[in-house]
Amino acid sequence: MSETLPPLRYPADGEQAFHQALQRAAHHYLSGSREHRFAGGREWLKAGLLLVLCVTCYLLSLLQVSSGGFVICYLLFMLMAMLLNINVNHDASHGVFSRSPRINRIISRVVTLPLGLDPDYWRVRHVHFHHVYANIEHYDLDTEENGFFRQTPFQRWRPWMRWQHLYWPLIAALSLPYLAWVFDWADRCGKTPLAQRQVMPGVRGWLLFCLSKTLHLLLVLAIPLWAAEQHGIAISVVLATWLGSQMAASLLVVFLLLGTHWAEAEFYQPGAEGELPHGWYRHNFATACDWQPSPAWLGYFTGGLNLHLTHHLFPGWHHRHYPALAAILARLASEHGMNYRCISYRELLRRQQAFLRRMGQPQEAL
Repeated sequence: MSETLPPLRYPADGEQAFHQALQRAAHHYLSGSREHRFAGGREWLKAGLLLVLCVTCYLLSLLQVSSGGFVICYLLFMLMAMLLNINVNHDASHGVFSRSPRINRIISRVVTLPLGLDPDYWRVRHVHFHHVYANIEHYDLDTEENGFFRQTPFQRWRPWMRWQHLYWPLIAALSLPYLAWVFDWADRCGKTPLAQRQVMPGVRGWLLFCLSKTLHLLLVLAIPLWAAEQHGIAISVVLATWLGSQMAASLLVVFLLLGTHWAEAEFYQPGAEGELPHGWYRHNFATACDWQPSPAWLGYFTGGLNLHLTHHLFPGWHHRHYPALAAILARLASEHGMNYRCISYRELLRRQQAFLRRMGQPQEAL
């Protein structure tokens, strides 16, 4: 889908008071703690430690003389790379890890290498389409119709979707390779709405794109294959480990995100002129939720993805501020008649399964 869509219009429906109260409270929190919106020293330290762990696991995988040792070290390398992306690249893509846009872009380019994603295309998809158009048919590229998985009530139903609540982990595991080798190339070749954004235009853009893909394959396949050959590890082991680790990394991030826009969320199909039934704040409350990990300390490693509604309302803030912002949000939402939802992870999974089962039924039954 690459045709130009009409711009969306959120009606003014009395949200100004909530907006002003929320901005005042957020400003008061920030000024009162003498803080800034970006990553602090602890977050830079965590990023450094994750990077050291990632590089260490990678180097150890190249030194292994047994298949089992290689598999374990390589898998840990890929999981550390995904944790880096969850805790660092996500904020850098929103321009809030470093104060410097240039440093944010360099960070994104480096930490996405093990995953194979092009960070510029991913950033535009995430920031300029998903965040702006969450759960809006044809606008939110994260919920595009794909023929395998029905994600909205407006999409075509197919018989095999009756079982999508069972096979969804396979789709989730293949999401990362699909993004890297289908979506990225479709975006690069101008086959998606990103063509209108002129991301990395011209020959220079092609060179950077192809260089990143080449370095990715060199890092995750060519060098490990060479090292494995030196130690007598079968090529099939390396290839299977590469694919399995990509799928495991994909599952890791999807398990943090999958239900946040599905758990009793609403989906919308705008009118012919792009009109929506409510304002921007009510739209976000209707299409996302927060959830709490158990035990609570796991939240340190989620990169703020568990407080997903809070993230959608404060995308210009580093995730270290989300707990405080979520508390402000919960208080003001109740005062202004907004439906703030914060649930347990177990409840998130239960509602996710209920959603997948409902979307797996024939359209006539919905």
